[in-house]
Order: sequence, then structure tokens, then C-alpha cells
Amino acid sequence: MTSSEERVRALWELAGLEPPADEARAIAGDHPKLRTQADALRRAVVEGLDVDGSIPTAFGEPAELGPQPSGPTAPTIQDTAAALRAGTTSAVELTTEVFARISRFGAALGAYVDTYRETALAAAERADRELASGTHLGPLHGIPLAVKDMIATAEGPTRANSLVPPPGWTYEGDAAVVARLRQAGAIIVGKATTSEYAVGPYDPTKGFLRPRNAWDPERFAGSSSSGTAVAVAAGLALGGLGTDSGGSIRHPAALNGVTGLKPTYGQVSTAGVVPLAPTLDTVGPIARSAWDCAVLLQAMTGDAGVLTALDGSARDLRIGVPKRYFFDSANVSGPVKAAVEAAISVLSAAGATVTEVDLPNADMAKMANHIVLLSEGFAHHQRSLIDHWPEYGKPLRALFARGATFTAADYVNARRMAGVFGEVAAYALRDCDVLITPTLPTGAARLDETDPTGMHGWASAMFTPQWNLTGLPSCAVPIGFDHNHMPLSMQLIAPHHAEPTLLRTADAYQQLTSFHLLTPPERPATVSS
Repeated sequence: MTSSEERVRALWELAGLEPPADEARAIAGDHPKLRTQADALRRAVVEGLDVDGSIPTAFGEPAELGPQPSGPTAPTIQDTAAALRAGTTSAVELTTEVFARISRFGAALGAYVDTYRETALAAAERADRELASGTHLGPLHGIPLAVKDMIATAEGPTRANSLVPPPGWTYEGDAAVVARLRQAGAIIVGKATTSEYAVGPYDPTKGFLRPRNAWDPERFAGSSSSGTAVAVAAGLALGGLGTDSGGSIRHPAALNGVTGLKPTYGQVSTAGVVPLAPTLDTVGPIARSAWDCAVLLQAMTGDAGVLTALDGSARDLRIGVPKRYFFDSANVSGPVKAAVEAAISVLSAAGATVTEVDLPNADMAKMANHIVLLSEGFAHHQRSLIDHWPEYGKPLRALFARGATFTAADYVNARRMAGVFGEVAAYALRDCDVLITPTLPTGAARLDETDPTGMHGWASAMFTPQWNLTGLPSCAVPIGFDHNHMPLSMQLIAPHHAEPTLLRTADAYQQLTSFHLLTPPERPATVSS
């Protein structure tokens, strides 16, 4: 046994864990890499160094964008709400069509773990009666939505895509955000699939559906609010809810070509939401457009100022672009870089000003978020992990076991980095309204090329976790397609509670482009295993 294995086993013994020998060896094999990165984080925080701990792999992709697709477009919540008010469609017709599409494509795409046809149609009938009588609850009245299976709904259980019941879970009825959406007249279609407990990669032995990319079922759908993003992209819902602790709304929204918003930390209630990492967890909307996300956020928070800020104009917006790390890391593909730069040019031509800014220690902020997430995830699941090790998916139990190997000093340094990088971001935003980066370094990979351990993010550049660590709002916005016809996305970041400006910027871009409206090809409802 190596000294690294001995150290890991000693930490596990303190935590009460005893993984099987084969799993223990594989997990312990990562420990030297994790220790190196945790030590780099310590130097960044304690010694004030600007450290880049990533070891990216360069991808041999073309440097430019290929031909951009065109084709049929999908209705937004905004379009559909207008049709409902005009009486040219009905909530029952919409909901019936959604369930027809779920029957055709839902299983093949792995979008839902449960659907609620009976209660959804009853809600649709009620909405139609209310609209016919002149009662209009707002733009969500009669709109079918999906809810991630981390968020409680009255119709059925919340499983978090796991055989292990949520630790300490006693919540009954709707989560606070679901109750607010119902008050706004929304119709809950069902529970959308998620990565196990919003972080564990797919384990085929556990019997759950695997979410598949709406644009190509043989490609990755993202993690972890995958089902909601797939459902919106494929027309199996008009919008929905996700959770985000390191990118879990923005990541699948980006890969499926839809819009996803992670609000400011604490702005949306997490009552009735299964926790992963309580100091990071955020609930937010996924939908076709920024306007749709704004109306969902408005219903979730009661803030009417979000929607009124969307004037369709980019004039006088001040955009900051952090080229270092976010654009020049070796794993940022050429098409991603070209697409984001083209999107920035669209906003610039529409009246925005663009300046370059610097965000030192972006990689250390990513690392800090990983440490916080796995440490808090392990802390929440420790007792269940001891009692139910085999029932957890193999990738998830390995991630939580890695979380048990971080020390109190590692966690404190990670939390301190939240302050350090928060100050960095605040300085960059002092003369900017929003920052723009790629959401992800590449488009969706093939499923047989994805990392089954969930450890890929430790060794390469990532652009979403930093904003969970700092609590800043950020939004994924579709901006084109790569050479594999997979969606690409830019990420917008704004100061705390500046969602109106954030969504105004996204909306201004979407008024001038149509990438967010394009629909995936409809494929036969079968995929390879």
C-alpha cells in the first residue's frame, strides 16, 4: 500500500467509511492530484499568489465556426402566453401536445423520471376556464413546465435519481418555488431527470434513465439539470426548474441550445429542495429565451423589475471580457472562441461598449468550488454513505469518498477563496455591467467519450463554478453550433442581484439572433444502449 493510500484510508477511518478494495485503490489513486491542487489553493489564499492549477488538454478542432444551421423554430413562453390570451390555442391543447411528444421522445431522450398527465390536464382545464372568464394570472398561466427531480412536487416523490432516499428528507407537498409557479398559473408536467444527487455521473446498474442530448442522443446532455434542459430543447415542456451548485443549470442549457439562469445565491428559496452543498445550492429557470427565464424568475421571487428591464436594447451596456483563462486555456475549442467573439461583436454593433478585464485565480476559484461542493456533499450524505454504500451509484459514492479526504484547512481555504475571488470579480465589474465568457470550453462530447468518474473538471479549465463560489448571477445563452452541429453558448455574469441587467443583455442579443429558437432534428425514438 502506498503512503497516499495509507493517508486516504486513515481519513476514511475517521469518517467511518470502508470502501471495497478495488474502489478504494481507484479513489486513492486520485489523491496526490487532489492534494497538489488543494496545496495550490492554499498558496493562492494564504500567500496571495496568482496560481493556475489547470493542466488542460488541447483539442484538435477547427479554429473557426462552420456553416450555421437554420430550420424550424420553437414557440417561446412569451409567444405561447400571447396565443393563450388571444384564444388561438388553449392550455389543454398545449398540455396534450406536450404529453404526445413525451410519449414519442421522452424515454429515448431520458428527460423525465415521472410525468403527471392526470393532474396536469386537470390544471390545464382549470386554466382554460379561468382565462375564458377573464381571470389572467400572468404570462405563465396555462404554461406546461418541467421540475428537476431535486425539487419537491405534491404529485409524487423526490428521488434525486437515486436508490438512496434523501438523507433527513421529510418535506411534503410543493417546494416553495413550485408553489409560486402554480400560483402564477403554471402547469407541472412531471419530474425531470438529474444526475444522482445533482453531481453523480450516470451508473447504468441503477435502473434510471440516462438523459441524452436533444440534438444528438449519442452525445452528452450535461450535468445535472439535464432532464429539464432536454425537455425544453425537445419541446417536452416550455420551460422548467433546475438547481445549480457548480454549473448544473448552465451546463445542460448550453449543451442543449437553450437559455439557463443561475440567480444570485439566496435570491430564490431552496425550501423543499434536496441539498447538495447548502452554501452553493441555487434554484433557477431553464427556457428558450431570456424573456422566458425572466418571467419564470419573476414568478419565483415576486420581483416585477426583472421583466420590465428587458427593453430589447444593448445601447450603453458595458461589457467586460476576461481573455485570460476563459479564452486562452488550451481546452477552449476554436469554434467556442469564435462563436463567443462573434456574439460580443453583435452586442457591440448594437451599442454596447466592450473592454478587456482580468480575473486572476479563476482556476483556483473553480478548485475551491469543487472542494466546497464535495466536502458539503459528503457531510450531508456521510451517515447514508456508511449505511447504503452499494445503493449509491458507483461514480457518486467515489466522489463523496473523495470529499471525505479534504481537511478542515482545505475547506477553510476554499471558503476564503470565495472572498478573494469575489473581490476580483467586483473589481472587474466596477466599470462593467456584465462579463462575458464561454459557458463551456466545447460543445457536447459523445457519450462514449465522457469521463465516467466526474473528475475531468479537476484538471482542465471550467467556467461555471466560479460564480457559485461567489454567489454572482450568471446565464447561459445559445450563440451558434460547432462542426458536429452541437449547440455553443456564452455565459453572462453580473453583480449580485443584477438579474435585470443580466437578462436585459441576453434578451438584447436574442432580439438580433435566432439560435435560441432553433429546434433539434426529430429522430426515431430509439437509441443505442
